Amino acid sequence: MATVRRLRTYDRFAAEAQHLREHFDARFLDPRRADEGRFVWDYWHVPGQYTALRTPAWRYFPEPLYRAFHERLVRFGREMLGCHDVSPPWMSNYIDGCEQRLHGDLPHGPFAFVFSLTPWRTRAFTGGETLLLREETLDFWSRFESVRSVEEREVVEAVEPVFNRLTVFDPRIPHGVRRVEGTRDPRFGRLVIHGWFVQPRPFVEGPMTTGELRRALDGLGKALPDVVGGAPVAGVYSVRFKVRATGAVDKAALLADTLRISGGDEAELRRVRRRLAATIAGFTFKKQKGASTVTLPIVLER
Repeated sequence: MATVRRLRTYDRFAAEAQHLREHFDARFLDPRRADEGRFVWDYWHVPGQYTALRTPAWRYFPEPLYRAFHERLVRFGREMLGCHDVSPPWMSNYIDGCEQRLHGDLPHGPFAFVFSLTPWRTRAFTGGETLLLREETLDFWSRFESVRSVEEREVVEAVEPVFNRLTVFDPRIPHGVRRVEGTRDPRFGRLVIHGWFVQPRPFVEGPMTTGELRRALDGLGKALPDVVGGAPVAGVYSVRFKVRATGAVDKAALLADTLRISGGDEAELRRVRRRLAATIAGFTFKKQKGASTVTLPIVLER
């Protein structure tokens, strides 16, 4: 199971991708045709920051088609991140001159996503990559060497919006979209559905009652100040573990970890992670009729 930290991509994510794309293409097939389906786009322009065409994704597509895709996103968020839902997604189209300058998304949700419907391999434009500042840039001076030059690729990480790719990242990291140049035809621009995974909360599958899970989590809440020890840590630490019929906890699998510490004390951050893992491993539950599986996102804020 791959842990989501600052950034992860998932190719061939949705079986619905081709049908979503075909619906978009059909609406733009005849540029002289005027119908209500063509008048749903907002030209979003904030000088010096954002320029794109956008529309609410859930209103754009036929309801059964969009619902299947939306449910897939929700399942992913629950299984891989411990997030209950997704924000109402936007669909954005980037043609010549469109871009997003670097910014951070706070407090929209603990994880951002970009799902691409862009025919990337046959694109007729330059730009369009999702850009994120690299860890080395965010902590630039601790790794600085006066004898080494620095170029853009060493400062910014670029993620190509390959067709049917889901990109998930920590939205606190300054990020943007490289300026698109080369086409004014919406059919040949950068087309993405994007939003945030939201509402991190525990899930339980099996005979364990929600009351029993709540009791254990009440204990975790009381223990967290000692676990963190006053360290200036913020982020999400999501795990999944099994609870045996005896009430004992099996080793937890780490799903997502976006914990960061102010001041750059990485040794202290490692200690917090070890204490979190030990606390979860030490959970005890009442005996049950069978095994249960718990997905637990722990949110630390400053």
